[in-house]
Amino acid sequence: MKTSPDITHKAALKFIVIMGIISLFADITYEGARSITGPYLAVLGASATAVGFVAGLGEFIGYSLRLVSGYLADRTAKYWTITIIGYTLNMLAVPLLAFAGHWWIAATLIILERMGKAIRNPARDAMLSHAGAKVGMGWGFGLHEALDQIGAITGPFAIAAALYFKESYSFSFAILAIPACITLIILFYARSLYPHPQLLEVEQQNLHTQAIRHNQPFWIYLVGASLIAAGYADFPLIAFHFQKTIVLPTYWIPISYGIAMGVSGLAAPLLGYWYDKVGFVVLIFVSIFSAFFAPLVFFGGFKMALAGVMLWSIGMGAHETLMRAIVAKMIPSNKRASAYGIFNAGYGFFWFLGSVAMGMLYDESILALVIFSMVIQLSAIPLLWIVMRRQRQLV
Repeated sequence: MKTSPDITHKAALKFIVIMGIISLFADITYEGARSITGPYLAVLGASATAVGFVAGLGEFIGYSLRLVSGYLADRTAKYWTITIIGYTLNMLAVPLLAFAGHWWIAATLIILERMGKAIRNPARDAMLSHAGAKVGMGWGFGLHEALDQIGAITGPFAIAAALYFKESYSFSFAILAIPACITLIILFYARSLYPHPQLLEVEQQNLHTQAIRHNQPFWIYLVGASLIAAGYADFPLIAFHFQKTIVLPTYWIPISYGIAMGVSGLAAPLLGYWYDKVGFVVLIFVSIFSAFFAPLVFFGGFKMALAGVMLWSIGMGAHETLMRAIVAKMIPSNKRASAYGIFNAGYGFFWFLGSVAMGMLYDESILALVIFSMVIQLSAIPLLWIVMRRQRQLV
């Protein structure tokens, strides 16, 4: 095993940047694909019901499988092996969509892509937390998220360019083999440089962390974050509203999503840095602030709707960044993959329930949807406040 050279601030920062670049190219691959999987399934003959079912099933499996992959990562300590398996499945499934001759084959590959992401995420985040312990949990995860979001912006725009020049869906999926291969090459390079990323974190007898089962702040935080997830509208619903009401011209809808991804990417490292400086209160403030996206998006005109999208994206950036940092602070390093798996499964399940509820409410009353969204998000604030107080008492 390597020793002192791996436990420097510079080595930890380099590891985060390399993993961020891996996520950047991975996001170009699968976010690019996701921008056209709906119409691609339709072209192959799938019904609207089938498209919705495939999308929902993929997300459900993608979150629930993290329970298993996180547990296995901690149980076996094979963090790199599990991460590599997940990324390989994730990356291979996308370009293979170019050869799907039937919609059910494409649907299978779409679900396999989501499974790959589920397999890799808890193990990868656990490794990132070791580096975050050296550079600052918030800053480390924020920097990783910022690089990740660059890919999330680039992929859909690259596919849009291919379609603009009259290329086929099959061609569009095929060219995503390029960033997919780059992802895997850099991944194996990172594995060779950091075979034991746990050495980036000097394990101490930290009385502030507890095992998952008896860690009350962790479970309270999970309930609070899940309430926020349940009240957070999916962007497809927001885009559906823009299209239906013509609040935004059609060509502005993907642009607004690109703006959202850009704002989220910029906000992530800033919020992470502030979290390292002032603590949990940053999440509480952002959660209150971002809850007001709903009235702006669903009641506002052009400018107010764009402002709502930006609020929505700031909230997304906060939870993608701070959630991982906060969990890492609560849980011992050898149990973090399991904790991430549990947290993501709960968060994703309540996101799914909230999405279904808001879709139904939209058909009945937009006012009811907005009230539901704001009330359920703001109801999480007392729980987050309790977690903050508990964490301060332990310091």
